[in-house]
Amino acid sequence: MKKPISRILLINDEKLILKEFTKGLNAAAKSMENPLGIVFSGVTTAQEALQSIEQDGDIQGLVVDDRLYTLKHQGKHVRDLQMTALELVQKITHFRPELNIYILVAQEQEDEVVDALFSETVDGYFYREERDYRGMYRILNAQLQEKARTPFYDQLKHYVLMAKDAWHTPGHSSGDSLRDSPWVSDFYEFIGEHIFRADLSVSVPMLDSLMDPAGVIAEAQKIAAQAFGARRTFFATNGTSTANKVIFQTLLAPGNKLLLDRNCHKSVHHGVVLSGAHPVYLDSSVNKKFNIYGPVPKQTLFKAIEEHSDAQALILTNCTYDGLRYDLPPIIAAAHAKGIKVIIDEAWYGFARFHPAFRPTALEAGADYATQSTHKVLSAFSQSSMIHVNDPDFNEHLFRENFNMHTSTSPQYSMIASLDVARKQAMLEGYKLLSRTLELAQEIRAQINSTGVFQVLELPDLLPDEIKHDGIQLDPTKVTVDILRCGFTVEELIRELFERFNIQVEKSTFNTITLLLTIGTTRSKVSRLYDALMRISRENRAPQRLYQTAEIPRFTELKYLPRDAFYCGGELMPLLDEQDKVNSSLNGRVCADQITPYPPGIPVLVPGQVITQAITQYLISMLRSQKHIEVHGIVFDGYLPCLRLLTNSEEKTLKQLDK
Repeated sequence: MKKPISRILLINDEKLILKEFTKGLNAAAKSMENPLGIVFSGVTTAQEALQSIEQDGDIQGLVVDDRLYTLKHQGKHVRDLQMTALELVQKITHFRPELNIYILVAQEQEDEVVDALFSETVDGYFYREERDYRGMYRILNAQLQEKARTPFYDQLKHYVLMAKDAWHTPGHSSGDSLRDSPWVSDFYEFIGEHIFRADLSVSVPMLDSLMDPAGVIAEAQKIAAQAFGARRTFFATNGTSTANKVIFQTLLAPGNKLLLDRNCHKSVHHGVVLSGAHPVYLDSSVNKKFNIYGPVPKQTLFKAIEEHSDAQALILTNCTYDGLRYDLPPIIAAAHAKGIKVIIDEAWYGFARFHPAFRPTALEAGADYATQSTHKVLSAFSQSSMIHVNDPDFNEHLFRENFNMHTSTSPQYSMIASLDVARKQAMLEGYKLLSRTLELAQEIRAQINSTGVFQVLELPDLLPDEIKHDGIQLDPTKVTVDILRCGFTVEELIRELFERFNIQVEKSTFNTITLLLTIGTTRSKVSRLYDALMRISRENRAPQRLYQTAEIPRFTELKYLPRDAFYCGGELMPLLDEQDKVNSSLNGRVCADQITPYPPGIPVLVPGQVITQAITQYLISMLRSQKHIEVHGIVFDGYLPCLRLLTNSEEKTLKQLDK
């Protein structure tokens, strides 16, 4: 097992004092218990310190002299102030908020320095005159060990190693039901012994309860909140889909108005049904050349906030599946000015806190709630997610009731442990791993472009015209590649990469593929991808004419609350008439289901929405497309595709929404 290196940086402008402190602290580290590999190094200027934390991902903390001077030679030595501790702490915290910072202070200046740094993220103070190196080391070591602690995972591992006989759920009883079976022991061997021994239940009190945490789960969530910059953090084992629904049901009572990006994940739209909210759907921007859907235009958002100042909440997806990032601060400020709570679905952006290239995060931009798919972009197991809360009006009791409504009473404990571990890794080596990921993203872009056939789409290529001046940025870990000149259809290319080169891509449109780089991306994988694309490009296949899927029609009219429409029985009506043509009888009728082509996953219809001929034609074009597209929500009566619609009698019982 590799041993960690944890570098503590000392910053003091007096070289002799710096040398003495560095030597004394390193001697203490060598003579005392040092499981995290703590070593001390020093610099004499604030600028060197900032360069060091940018270049060295192993730096875990800093000891900063309260006043940094520089000597100038002008006939005599004159001490000029380089930078106050306050200024340097602010710069360090802005760049890498996960670092521990201690201040070295003269005793007589203690009150002045502490007052100046009262509102800053400072972990403690040391007196310059004391020279208690062992005492300083103990404190720095303890603080770092606290960050490295994984309360739930540690307790889970401890319990498994206690080897208790299981007279409780689950039924496999630590894997004993599978281990010696002639039929299924191969599953036990494939999955591994510890996954079964760690698959426990609420029957084990020392492992706490996800539904009412008061022990190690509560501790793990508290440390996660500190890591991600939240007031409160909650672990979710049903994915971000459930996390979104929990927040909706906490904030929204039936009939409450909600502003939402129509491009939001389908769980958001399901949350509208469950909460009984009155949604105001905002059309996304669209890049018509590549069929890529982007953020809602800023002016559309500002207009909606003004026109619907009675809205309870606004939800947006940041970043989008393709990596497009909103300029969040002004949008959130506009919403808060009207008393509107802001929820940001950060499913694809849960790592952003740990590298300045990706910030501000939703919480740093002022959001009240952020949901993150920790499993998508950090090292947690699938379905493991987090809910972060910064809402000053947070109703914990109501949140807990809704959380428990959706959470299994038998959560998978290995998933909870993986959230604990993913947080630890992000905190202690997230900056280092993300720096590597950014380097690899830059390399793979250059390599793909060098093929002369495949072309990486950069921000100007991806931006729809209507948001070109909205301050949108691109997450470079999402790499979208134009395949138009490669001679394959997108389905053929994906199959070629999979079957011939053992490469699986994240997603595609009719003329692009998207590659997702994570903290687990390696240079070897980058080399293999480059080799595959270069080999394909050298085959000089003639470009094919690719079938472009139609643009999703703009949102029409919401006639009834989605929940009211969804819970009606409805009737089935075919999309095609007896002559296999568009069924004109659908025009003006109201849909009872959510109809979502995937990709791109944007609902064409939601419950309560009025159907138009353009929508019907679009759905038929999806079903007849040469490119296979799933259309969720269509009901097949034999081979005949149908929609579930409200009946005339059902419509008479529902309250129509104001236009």
